[in-house]
Amino acid sequence: MRSMRFIALAAAAGLVLTACGGGDDETGSGDGGSGNGGEPVELTFQTLAWQTASVEANEAIVAAWNEANPDIQVELLQGDWNNVQDQLMTSFEGGTAPDVFHYESTVLQDFGDRGNVLDLSEYLSDEIRDDIRAGAWDTATFGDAIYGVPFLQESQVIFANRTLLDAAGVALPTVDDPWTWDEFADVAAQLTTEGQYGAVIPLKAPANRILNLARNFGGDYFTDPTGEVQAVFDEADQEVPRRIHEMLYTENSASPDGVGMSSADALPGFFAGQYALLPGAIWLRQQIIEQAPDGFDWVTLPALEGESSAQGAVSQTLSVSADTEHPEEAVQFIEYFLNAENQVQLAAGDWLLPTSQEAAQAPELNDPATGWDVATATADDLEMAPFQQVKGFEEWKSRIANPAFQEYFSDQISLEDLGAKLVDEGNAVLERYQR
Repeated sequence: MRSMRFIALAAAAGLVLTACGGGDDETGSGDGGSGNGGEPVELTFQTLAWQTASVEANEAIVAAWNEANPDIQVELLQGDWNNVQDQLMTSFEGGTAPDVFHYESTVLQDFGDRGNVLDLSEYLSDEIRDDIRAGAWDTATFGDAIYGVPFLQESQVIFANRTLLDAAGVALPTVDDPWTWDEFADVAAQLTTEGQYGAVIPLKAPANRILNLARNFGGDYFTDPTGEVQAVFDEADQEVPRRIHEMLYTENSASPDGVGMSSADALPGFFAGQYALLPGAIWLRQQIIEQAPDGFDWVTLPALEGESSAQGAVSQTLSVSADTEHPEEAVQFIEYFLNAENQVQLAAGDWLLPTSQEAAQAPELNDPATGWDVATATADDLEMAPFQQVKGFEEWKSRIANPAFQEYFSDQISLEDLGAKLVDEGNAVLERYQR
């Protein structure tokens, strides 16, 4: 997920977080009553928002809450995606964790196992349970426990230089009739000419993307994610990397430069007409709009279809520290912060999908001119990525998967060698987490 993929605000550096909750105040009443001695309940909320529009949305929502709820006041703290894991772990150990914190669903199981986060299942209203998509709830649910409220997700789509596609007579796919992987490969080959590749596929850190897209073919990469997990590399898992490798080195329709590129790295060549098609996450639309030269004609195309259009997804989440003195008030704030109206603003600020079904119907999140209509249409295809329940996944990804995929996509090892690394070396890592 972008995931996982943000640039932190410089202003967040060195921020010292205040203590959890309202210090020595007694717990406030569940109906929003004030704390001890008539003083308001005080909550701290740490956000990881970094884009200007998203930061402004966070500030406005918190300000509106504070104005409407004088008995429950929220202090907004700025966190940093680059160091939030270490910062939260330190604050949990030191008893200084924020009451409410923004992070992502991949870490929640570990936090729950450590006793760092509150199980929200007994606090959440039917209204928010019903409004947020069931597939999004799956990302934050572990056994019977809900460790966070999911609110933003990303999906993968295709960006196209419409001028080049029109010149080649390529008919654009639609949400109701998307390209299959085979059709995408055929179009990329048709668009490849001297000095122009049909596609560029950014693969600088490919593991998350490959594993999420593997759901197109039913790929899991792991057996029994919540139990005695084992890494596997079955036929379904091989489909996406094999197809990309063939485009790179057999069909020569995808630029090998993409192996070392992030999505942002690929944009200058995309704008210059060196690449006709650019697969990427939906948030890339913002950078295209901001950076594209005048007159550049581009379009957002639907996600590819394999055996299905399913994609694995993680979620950005809001969670409550297990040590908070005010759990009811913290959940009240979360439900306000993530109501449908506010999710529209949060999603628009980050160019990501809201988990609120009502928010997804908002006109501003269905605008064809900015690709929102196509992006929003992918929401129903998102499902929990099985890997997020695997203990030891982050180490498996960083130590084994990303380097192995990079070797394979650089044509240094075979598909069989890739599988051996993911499985044999990967299971050696995973075994340490099963003890």
